[in-house]
Amino acid sequence: MRTSWCHGLIATGLAILVGTAVQAQTYPQQSVTLIVPFPPGGGTDTGARLLAQKLSDRWGQQVIVDNKPGAAGIVGLEIASKAKPDGYTIVMGNIGTQAINQSLYKKLPYNSDTAFTPITLVAELPLVLVVNPSTSAKTTAELIALAKTKPGELTYSTSGNGSSMHLAAALFENQAGLKFTHVPYKGGGPAIQDLIGGHVSMSFATVLETSGQIKSGKLRAIAVTSDKRSPALPDVPTAAESGLPGYNSISWIGLLAPAGTPQPIVDKIAADVNAVLTEPATRQQFIDQGAIPVGSTPAQFKALIHADRARYGKIIVEKDIKLE
Repeated sequence: MRTSWCHGLIATGLAILVGTAVQAQTYPQQSVTLIVPFPPGGGTDTGARLLAQKLSDRWGQQVIVDNKPGAAGIVGLEIASKAKPDGYTIVMGNIGTQAINQSLYKKLPYNSDTAFTPITLVAELPLVLVVNPSTSAKTTAELIALAKTKPGELTYSTSGNGSSMHLAAALFENQAGLKFTHVPYKGGGPAIQDLIGGHVSMSFATVLETSGQIKSGKLRAIAVTSDKRSPALPDVPTAAESGLPGYNSISWIGLLAPAGTPQPIVDKIAADVNAVLTEPATRQQFIDQGAIPVGSTPAQFKALIHADRARYGKIIVEKDIKLE
């Protein structure tokens, strides 16, 4: 009797596995909703819309971008966490939602470790250290030397406390042994406009937000914050190669699914996204937006999330960074 029961249990398990594998092969059979937990127009939204278009073409099913902004991405992530785990609702997270909010907010309406299944890293979004042209420094080394002669006098603008702009600057301070003065704004746009106006000394902003002002001469690019030069700004060195060895602080975007989404479907989405990101035309579109298309396996993306959460969590504690 016991043997029959075990055989039946095994048979049922195999049937579920086979059924899920077949389901993954035919996925998707209807439209897919891609939640973006931010308003239209930012780097996460722009990257999501480009990817949605490419996946729609590949799948023959529409991928619908659904913006659910609020509370630094928490509103959209909560909605995604409660969605049916069948692969037809996915979410575009970023370094803030997956690796920074956990240290800034005392309580989130979901467990970041158990509510989501990482699918794939989509793209890295390097930041660029920009200064007002009136600033004398032209390289990372010169900026560090200038800051050391004026402790606390150089100011930097950000989109708010705990933002990727803020943490990039905090990491720069830590590694260079400097003291800047933080001037937070309610968004990246105002932060950059006041830098152009000469009200602050510098900013760590996305390439997407600043490439036009750099090319027009309204801002001077000192260095990009990634470990490699940005294809969108090939003449701008990295901070590591121009005065601060080992420095690397980027933003990124990546896909996640509600926990419980069948692994074969997760793997299918990851494989298709990675295939799309290797297409030359798609790669160039991301690069033109200031992003670097990457791709990864689900396991690699999960490891990145945990590594960045530990790194930025340490900075948030050391700098005593709190929300406004």
